[in-house]
Amino acid sequence: MATVNQRGGRRGRKRLMAEMNVVPYIDVTLVLLIIFMITAPLVTQGVKVDLPQAPSEMVDPGDKEPVIVSINAAGELFVDLGDQPEAPIDEETLVNRVAGINKYKPGTQFLVRGDTGVPYGRVVQVMALMQGAGLSSVGLLTVPPANKP
Repeated sequence: MATVNQRGGRRGRKRLMAEMNVVPYIDVTLVLLIIFMITAPLVTQGVKVDLPQAPSEMVDPGDKEPVIVSINAAGELFVDLGDQPEAPIDEETLVNRVAGINKYKPGTQFLVRGDTGVPYGRVVQVMALMQGAGLSSVGLLTVPPANKP
């Protein structure tokens, strides 16, 4: 038989709470967020290109990421999209990719990133190929010159 306390209630164990403590999960989430924020810039992939220096302004990508076509010192072409962005492509593949992106994502910015050692004619040739694929404008990427004391 259960004993009754002075207030008329039963003595016994406290009721168990069926709520889950989420504080440890929030802590783990914040730690993971910090780790990803630190490592994300280190994981950027791309082709090694020595960009020319020129006075320029920052590009405002807007809502869409720009598509960057890179030309390395050997004159090989690379597009930063697809499953192998570090694999060189030929001119026909470049035209097909650019035309496809322009068709299905109109308004996407296209930028050419040419190595300093690439002849000017090769850069112009690539820009002409891209405009021939239906682009109305193609931008050039540069590095701002270092401030001289």
